[in-house]
Amino acid sequence: MLVIENLNKYYGTFRALNNVNLTIKKGELFGFVGSNGAGKTTTMKICVGLLKADSGRITIDGNEVGKNTKLLKRKVGYVPDFFGAYDHLTSIEYLTFFANAYGIYGSSAEKLCEDLLALVNLTDKRNNEVDGLSRGMKQRLCLARALVHNPDLLFLDEPASGLDPKARYELKEILKSLSAMGKTIVISSHILPELAEMCTSFGIIDRGVMKLTGTMRDIQNATNINQMPIAIVVDSKEEETVNILRELPGTQYVRPLAEGRIEVNYAGGRAEEVELLKILVSRDIPVLSYGRMEGSLENVFLQLMGGPGPQAPAQQPYPAQQAQQPYPAQQPYPVQQAPQPYPAQPGPQQEVINR
Repeated sequence: MLVIENLNKYYGTFRALNNVNLTIKKGELFGFVGSNGAGKTTTMKICVGLLKADSGRITIDGNEVGKNTKLLKRKVGYVPDFFGAYDHLTSIEYLTFFANAYGIYGSSAEKLCEDLLALVNLTDKRNNEVDGLSRGMKQRLCLARALVHNPDLLFLDEPASGLDPKARYELKEILKSLSAMGKTIVISSHILPELAEMCTSFGIIDRGVMKLTGTMRDIQNATNINQMPIAIVVDSKEEETVNILRELPGTQYVRPLAEGRIEVNYAGGRAEEVELLKILVSRDIPVLSYGRMEGSLENVFLQLMGGPGPQAPAQQPYPAQQAQQPYPAQQPYPVQQAPQPYPAQPGPQQEVINR
């Protein structure tokens, strides 16, 4: 569906894109990952015809971008990170305006716009003015606008930026539905856990260079996933399990957590993992679950960007009360700081001072 070959873009002497190559198959939900200024938006704008590349070639469904503009505009939809909305138009009027711009009129336009409002869960807001909608509702309306001409390929640039958790969830479900309909979707976001949940493939770009592309499993394998800890959950004998693990020569560190969960960084690959499980079972340890933790998209991203890797905590004697420390079982190690959609609110002391 989308093929990018040796794409380069300069802003003056600054090289924003450096020989970017990328192939996205039809029906994929592709997650575009990178820091601010990495080249995500520039790549998207070139693909939809809003910027010109200095060199390189982009084809969409076999048609080269820049040679058949009308055809490509029919095939591509674009939701920018910042979008304008016409004031004093209702939601249905807003969509009807864009339907008319694509040559869709009368009852056909009316039915199309009603269907799109239903798709993005805004039917009850059809007669509300656009400028009075919440940010999340405006994002969904903008998505509906991008779907008016039924494009095959949809680009979304940071669509979840600034949305609350409920609005992000609703947007994620809509995108999953569109993917199930056969749409090819390219989405960039800083909310990496949500990309990992819904995308079928990923591309990680850094300073204009495409570092890795592929499925989550491909990317994990390319970043040495065998360095991730093994997660063990036992029904009892937590202290005994920790002591056994610390005695083994392959153990680099052990981390006891709550509710019988233990994380161990154990040297080796699959054969060593199997041998470790055999040792625990032979010692009558009641193992409920066992397996190497999968690296999250955040961990992979930080590893590629040269960020902090796993840090081995100092070995500590196993205190009985440590098992009572609350620690979320689903978190991988190391715990990465989740992106904050809103700035931190002032604490109580600051509020008193302000008053």
